[in-house]
Amino acid sequence: MITNDAVVLGLLMLILASIFYTASLPQWKRFYSIIPPLLLCYFIPGLLNSFGIINGVTSQLYPVVSKYFLPACLVLFTIGMDWKSLASLGPKALIAMLAGTAGIMIGGPIALWLVGMISPETVAGQGADAVWRGLATIAGSWIGGGANQTALREVFHPSDALFSQMVAVDVLIAELWMAALIYGAGMAANMDHLLGADSSQVQRVKEHLDSDQVANEKTPAVRDYIFLAAAGFGATGAAHGLAEIITPYLAENYPVLAKYSLTSNFFWVITIATLIGIGLSVTPVRKLEYSGASKLGSVFLYVLIATIGMQMDLGAVAGNPGLFAIGLIWISIHGILLILVCKWLKIPFFFLAVGSQANVGGSASASVVAAAFHPSLAPVGVLLAILGYAIGTYGGYLTALMMQWVSEG
Repeated sequence: MITNDAVVLGLLMLILASIFYTASLPQWKRFYSIIPPLLLCYFIPGLLNSFGIINGVTSQLYPVVSKYFLPACLVLFTIGMDWKSLASLGPKALIAMLAGTAGIMIGGPIALWLVGMISPETVAGQGADAVWRGLATIAGSWIGGGANQTALREVFHPSDALFSQMVAVDVLIAELWMAALIYGAGMAANMDHLLGADSSQVQRVKEHLDSDQVANEKTPAVRDYIFLAAAGFGATGAAHGLAEIITPYLAENYPVLAKYSLTSNFFWVITIATLIGIGLSVTPVRKLEYSGASKLGSVFLYVLIATIGMQMDLGAVAGNPGLFAIGLIWISIHGILLILVCKWLKIPFFFLAVGSQANVGGSASASVVAAAFHPSLAPVGVLLAILGYAIGTYGGYLTALMMQWVSEG
């Protein structure tokens, strides 16, 4: 096992370089038309972790990348955003996101009931070891994020052993689902055809952003790269600094806001960084997009994807396959309901994917999936994920009560 993070980072960068190089070769075109490069950037590090070559759990790469690169990435994506074009996308993203939330709330109790019918011992347990208590934390995570998961852990108090199993279920199922959505992004036109959706508005926004970039693009000088770094990491520093003031103030004076995840430091870092990016997008700083802001943001994004992928452990399924069966059924119900709603309302796959990931994956993963369609669309994922944080604890709490009723009924 490779335990030196410097070596692991080098290995990840070599993997990314190999994928991008082969994707540029004509003889690999057919392969990458089936397997999107973005999926491999995510999945290969996951295989390395699953086979014990690296250890994504003990590595400090993801905490560092999520703390520094993710906020900077979001700022660089948001700087060049054409918010008028984004507003023209309409309310469909919100509808898809709320349909996904409903799928999580309905899916949990149904999955628990189905597995309990087949294997009662899987859903057994008393007191702190009652399986529904652990599943409640997954509900919080899949509707909102880590802060909501922690909040529901404090509410329902599952045992440490049970909670550790739930974390494994949460991470593996959520990341497999994210991989499926990234794969779907690579064939979005086919998915839109299956949904009977008209994605022309999304396509027009993408084309407008691309044409604007081509018309104004320039060869960046060293000072432009310095300006880009200053914008990304300067905003990141400001976000962290303000979050360190806001979070303890709210926790001390307004503890009730913990129910809304408003005492989460990570929530405020992401929110403030995104707001700074939005503010900069209506100033002359927006011209940094023509020097490659979103391209540098994409570099950060791919590093983030690789570090997210290295936390996936396919071997964890063997620990308690019954719990993973619950997770698979649960996420399947979420996906089926979302597909039915999107087909009924003819909502494009872009909104389905981003709305789903805003629930299941949170701001980091939602921005990754949105950027798979176009880098400048990443803020859509962040804004929806923030809504997920706001309703995650409440939705998870109601889901937990339903699962308790199913388990004890």
